[in-house]
Amino acid sequence: MIEQAKVCPVTAKHIKVALVGQPNVGKSMLINSVSNAHLHVGNFTGVTVEKTEVLFDYKDYHFTIVDLPGTYALNDYTIEERVTHGYLTSNDYDLIINVVDSTNLAKNLQLTSELLTLGKKVVIALNMSDEAEKEGIEIDASYMSELLGVECIKTSAQTKLGIKELLESLIQNYEKEYSNSKLIFSEAVEEEISNISSYLQKHKYEAENTYRNIAINLLKNDKLTYAKLHDEPLWTELQPVLVEASKHVELHHLNDDIKEVFAEEYAAFNKGVVAEVLKEKTKLQERTLTEKIDDVLIHPLAGIPIFLFLMWSLFQLTFEIGSIPMDWIDAFFGWAGDTIGATISNDDVRSLIVDGIIAGVGAVVLFVPNIVILFIGIALLESTGYMSRVAFLLDGFFHKFGMHGQSFIPLVTGFGCSIPAYMSARILKNDRDRLLTLFVIGFMSCGARLPVYVLFAGAFFSEEMAGNVLFAIYVGGAMIGLIAAKILKLTAFKGVDEPFVMEMPKYRLPSLKLVWHTVVTKTWMYLKKAGTFIAAASMLIWFLSNYPKNLEVQESYEAKIELAKTDEQKIAFENTLAEELLEKSYLGQIGKFTEPIFAPLGFDWKMNVALQTGLAAKEVVVSTLGVLYSLGNEVDEENASLKNIIKNEMSFASAMAFIVVVMVYLPCLAASIVFTREAGHIKYFFYLLGFTSIVAYLLGFITYNITLLL
Repeated sequence: MIEQAKVCPVTAKHIKVALVGQPNVGKSMLINSVSNAHLHVGNFTGVTVEKTEVLFDYKDYHFTIVDLPGTYALNDYTIEERVTHGYLTSNDYDLIINVVDSTNLAKNLQLTSELLTLGKKVVIALNMSDEAEKEGIEIDASYMSELLGVECIKTSAQTKLGIKELLESLIQNYEKEYSNSKLIFSEAVEEEISNISSYLQKHKYEAENTYRNIAINLLKNDKLTYAKLHDEPLWTELQPVLVEASKHVELHHLNDDIKEVFAEEYAAFNKGVVAEVLKEKTKLQERTLTEKIDDVLIHPLAGIPIFLFLMWSLFQLTFEIGSIPMDWIDAFFGWAGDTIGATISNDDVRSLIVDGIIAGVGAVVLFVPNIVILFIGIALLESTGYMSRVAFLLDGFFHKFGMHGQSFIPLVTGFGCSIPAYMSARILKNDRDRLLTLFVIGFMSCGARLPVYVLFAGAFFSEEMAGNVLFAIYVGGAMIGLIAAKILKLTAFKGVDEPFVMEMPKYRLPSLKLVWHTVVTKTWMYLKKAGTFIAAASMLIWFLSNYPKNLEVQESYEAKIELAKTDEQKIAFENTLAEELLEKSYLGQIGKFTEPIFAPLGFDWKMNVALQTGLAAKEVVVSTLGVLYSLGNEVDEENASLKNIIKNEMSFASAMAFIVVVMVYLPCLAASIVFTREAGHIKYFFYLLGFTSIVAYLLGFITYNITLLL
């Protein structure tokens, strides 16, 4: 029996609680377990639905608990649902007790997940715990509290188990500040929540609720939230933002009913919670197709080899199929260079346009087929629901390196492009975990690095081995990233691991529309870099490699070229002239100046310059090498041009060290800007620059020397 004051002190604090739960979860019986409680029964205003209030005193607090009608979800289909929803969206109470049937956790969490979006303080009562125990159901309440970010108390209305703990929890939550729960959604939904929240923050919209909860309600088409915002000045600009957000979310779910979309989101989140906290004695019952598939794909032993095989197959396809259209693309840019060049009389302008811009951008566009195949593969794995399961599968493995399994989603996105990967790290709500993930994403080789890998794999390995080498590079980069994460976790990001729920969406057949949208969006992002950062970088490289003009050397070799007796002698003199002019150019001077720094890695000045221009965009490394080796628009990995000259100019050890450095050092300029924005401060950019530079140099040095020994 709970001790209560017979007379409520004048100074007692009043705590008003909304009691919420699905039908038949024992709400009324639970609260009646508090001894000496007084019941007030009436009707809610304007409706015939019964309103029960329970009044009692505990310690120095006076409690009023309003027992709301049982409801399966916060819809407006029935009078009871409208009453419950209407009361919960008012500000006429301090906390919510969500009563959950412990014997049917998955079903009851559907309402719980909706309550967590209201922006109110919530305490969960895991009722009927005694019955659950008899049925062999074990729920880890403390771990569930950590996962959800709200307190979960095991209770039993019949035995009065946990009643005192429940009341203490209500007092503690009443006295402390509200903090967001850890309810998270899929990447597409989280992205739009973030966009809407940022918009509200930018316009300094004043509201009692958090921006995150307002954004969720707007996405769910909540009528009350829409009504509050409709008359605000920002509504005119916000409306098209919401329309685009809805289209994006609906596209990812292949469903134009937003209520069903969020029902799926809640179900995926709840399934993740149940998988983490509930243990149940095996029952002999018919297993669903999803469960049968999961038995294989997320098997503790077979799951990881299956995932590695799928990724290996993807990289094989990337190399084998992607190489087919390269000749056509290369021929097109060769034709474009010749055609446009023939119309320009000025040598310098023609060289800028043909050898600088067209050759530079062409060298990048050349690898679009490889990147499209990689994007298609990742999009297929994501749209089927498989990627979320891999995150669940790898959670234990990731914890060994100080990371959460949920970090897998932004990390694997990083194989496509670092920019959306940095943005998708928002699904990690803990600042320390999110920052750690942001620092590690760069170790996942993005599509921009793929041209460099394809070029070097083709130059130093046979066609049969190239796909395997490509796979090894990607896996190697990922392993280096995990080791770096462990080091960072032990040093810069010390702290207790904070658990998160891993979503478990249902399996679905891949949608061609969704895959098309994903691939087109990310490929266009890649091509936009080709037309902006890469074009600008190509022009800069052209200028630095062509100036200052050395007329003395040029006139000397032109005389030798005119006197050459054979074509071979003429070509030899032309190549020597190009090399000498480059060496004396601004670009050559930069490379020469930094050569002593990179000499321990086996790099010459040309390799140094290629790495430095790669800071603008990793794809520029290929076009830079083409310019440095005086190949212009002849850059083509399939014939004897750049591939052969790299093989002849570089030692195998230097090439391996070069690949490792490209794999590890700072992401491109565009990605670095997004990283800084997501990290929240410019200081993190300098931390990333220092960290990746040191790691890249050390690993390059080790690779070079080990390769020499072998």
